[in-house]
Amino acid sequence: MIQSMTGFGRTNCELANKIVTIEIKALNSKQLDIFMRLPNIYKEKELELRNLISQHLVRGKIDFSITYDITDTSSSAKINLPLVKEYYFQLKELAKSLNSSEEESLLQTIMRFPDALKIDKEELEEKEWMQIIQKTKDALRSINEFRIQEGKALQKDILQRVKNIQSLLIDIMKFEADRLHRMREKLTISLNGFVEQEKIDANRFEQELIYYMEKMDITEEKVRLKNHCEFFTQTALEEEINGKKLSFIAQEMGREINTLGSKANHSDIQRLVVTMKDELEKIKEQLMNVL
Repeated sequence: MIQSMTGFGRTNCELANKIVTIEIKALNSKQLDIFMRLPNIYKEKELELRNLISQHLVRGKIDFSITYDITDTSSSAKINLPLVKEYYFQLKELAKSLNSSEEESLLQTIMRFPDALKIDKEELEEKEWMQIIQKTKDALRSINEFRIQEGKALQKDILQRVKNIQSLLIDIMKFEADRLHRMREKLTISLNGFVEQEKIDANRFEQELIYYMEKMDITEEKVRLKNHCEFFTQTALEEEINGKKLSFIAQEMGREINTLGSKANHSDIQRLVVTMKDELEKIKEQLMNVL
């Protein structure tokens, strides 16, 4: 089964005093590359999250983020009253000594000072973390479902192009007899241009002609290309993830198509080979996004 390497998953987790949002985005990459953005309270769990992601996502450039919004304001920052008062009286005395009348802006200035706000250090509770882990698994399932859906569209397009190559291969066979006739005719004309007709050894010429025809025979390439196309289709329909394997098969298909083109010696066959190459390039482009 073909799966896309791109995908997106998102879930929300409602906790006692906050709403946590988990997002996962996946793009093309040759291996698994995970980039994380986590609030400080969850930093200690980064390794656990990386292991979880690697178990569910095989390849791709993964952008994983956790954000949250506080819903219980009672646990938010509080003003450090003793310190703010001390700052205020000291600055007020300073303003008087400098004959300044900026007392109204003193509080705004003080609130920018370090430690003007007291923030209780958050402690990560195990119950809260288990809920986040469960929601992360939901997001991972969501992104895999997305990849499967995208993969179905990719599979349909890729397999259709493989069928096009198989159809073009059948069309090549229509020109085989004419190809051999033209090659024989061309060699005969070339030989007559250098050697007088009566001096040509017909038996030796026929032997050399047969040898040359065998060297330029494309039967082996046609058989191999046909087998590669069938193997590609079979592999694409398997349940396991197979993007790399399909890329290897596509490379082998390209080798046989190139050899067909170099041996063609026939304009119609060469046109078919060019169309094959075009279809194969489109297949390779699609395979760059296959898991």
